[in-house]
Amino acid sequence: MTALGIALLVVGAMLILIEAHVPRLGVLGAPGVIALGAGALLAVGGLGGGIVAALVSAVLLVALGAGVLTLVLHKGFAVRNRRVRAGPERLVGQIGVVRAWEEPCGKVLVDGALWHARRSWGNEQPEELHPGDEIVVERIDGLTLTVRPAESWELVR
Repeated sequence: MTALGIALLVVGAMLILIEAHVPRLGVLGAPGVIALGAGALLAVGGLGGGIVAALVSAVLLVALGAGVLTLVLHKGFAVRNRRVRAGPERLVGQIGVVRAWEEPCGKVLVDGALWHARRSWGNEQPEELHPGDEIVVERIDGLTLTVRPAESWELVR
């Protein structure tokens, strides 16, 4: 029983550590906490400790593991809610300037780079775009941005 208890303790600790580095929303961490509790019961009981000592050690390890898992889950959800700050996806919502335009496509300057752009769908009466007009990036398709004219409230910073 002692060997099985120690094996469960090791497996439980490894599952919690894996959950901390590869957040899977508790799929690995919850069984890890259960393994810690069962391992503590078996290890302490197998080493000759009383049932009270086994229960106290199991409760302490489960509480510690659940606390770590709660912290990991909290941090994992916080990261998921952050806005993208790197790569081309961060351009969505950015304001740029038209450099050259011939309906329905042209070139726009966004975040210091010149991009191919095309007009966004959904405008029943599309405004003409001219060099110098400000636009908003709505979507990215490869190296082409889908843009629409910027509205006045979007230009206030």
